[in-house]
Amino acid sequence: EVIQYFCEKQGQPFMILKDIGSGINYKRKEFLKMIEMICQYQVSIVVVNYKDRLMRFGYEMFQKLCEIHNVEIVVLNQSEEITDEEEMVEDVLSIITVFSSRLYGKRSHKNQKIINENKKMFKESD
Repeated sequence: EVIQYFCEKQGQPFMILKDIGSGINYKRKEFLKMIEMICQYQVSIVVVNYKDRLMRFGYEMFQKLCEIHNVEIVVLNQSEEITDEEEMVEDVLSIITVFSSRLYGKRSHKNQKIINENKKMFKESD
């Protein structure tokens, strides 16, 4: 809503791309769509609430990509300044969270497969 309000106030046409996922997952569908649009010169400005929601690592590389393609980045909510130590702790926690989720996701997928196979065997034995 904040981004939509900001863009409406600018009076220019806009498109909102939403992704639900980790800022260290670069395979997000809408994120990749945005990169393609930037590379095809279809975007002149990228507006985000927080830069770490866009991407947790490699933001400088994204900035350079935008600079090369004459795209301005607007960050609406600048995070308060934090120390290097605080930033490192946040980064480590982000990495642990993402990989823990992947591990539990794989385990849950494996368990679901076993359950489905068992259901199938019981149906065949009936």
